[in-house]
Amino acid sequence: MAIEAELARMLEGVRAHGPLVHCITNYVTVESCANAVLAIGASPIMTDEAEDVEDIVSICGALDLNIGTLNARTIESMRIAGRKATEAGTPIVLDPVGAGASRLRTATASGLLDDLGISVVRGNMSEVKALAGASTSTKGVDANPLDAVTEDTLAEAAAFACDFARRAGCVVAITGAIDVVADEARAFAVFNGSPLQGRITGAGCMLSAVCGAYAADHRDDTLVATLAAVVHMGIAGQVASERMGEKDGTGSFHTYLMDALSTLDGAAMRDRAFVREIARG
Repeated sequence: MAIEAELARMLEGVRAHGPLVHCITNYVTVESCANAVLAIGASPIMTDEAEDVEDIVSICGALDLNIGTLNARTIESMRIAGRKATEAGTPIVLDPVGAGASRLRTATASGLLDDLGISVVRGNMSEVKALAGASTSTKGVDANPLDAVTEDTLAEAAAFACDFARRAGCVVAITGAIDVVADEARAFAVFNGSPLQGRITGAGCMLSAVCGAYAADHRDDTLVATLAAVVHMGIAGQVASERMGEKDGTGSFHTYLMDALSTLDGAAMRDRAFVREIARG
């Protein structure tokens, strides 16, 4: 089956089965994350209370851990939920927001990656480099422009992603102008998306939650499930951008993005996916 058809099949599966995703995410983007999961046909549950998370994660198909607004209470909740999910074999998505920007963020994300059965790491290149122990610098929670993936650096980025995936034992999605999704053996570049996604708060956080839904519904192929999530969000960004009128700004784009997430179907996914597998040298 062609990769575009496989992505379309996975989208339709998420819509048909409506997996439940437990999100311990940051309070800046929590509503957007919940709405994005709903938009793709899945169901979110957002709790970060330590006494609640074990019961909640036990009934969910995936767990999304986002360190965007860290505090001691939520770090402990992430560890409790993550241990429960690991014991149950439930997919865990780790979004290491701002890793590299502070010792706490880097240590927390690295500890979660080392101690839990993480299925997917989804972050920008600066964040993933920080987790990999590579030299990098961040702009707060944004990627350093020097870490941008371009056509000229794509092969190098893919090799880095595959190596990190091998060492971490998970799938990695490095998102930016060109997205790279890889496991230890294969890497894909995704050319869908809009620059406007970088102008709103929460586009990456939403994607991580969406990755959770796809991973929950397609446990047999986490690599392609993650690729489908990235493509879904990228196409939605393009569709939203195409709707922008002369007087529309980032507020309108956010609304249009949510609309596009909710209306994209398998046929449009198949036709608009712009994906290329990157041959390993």
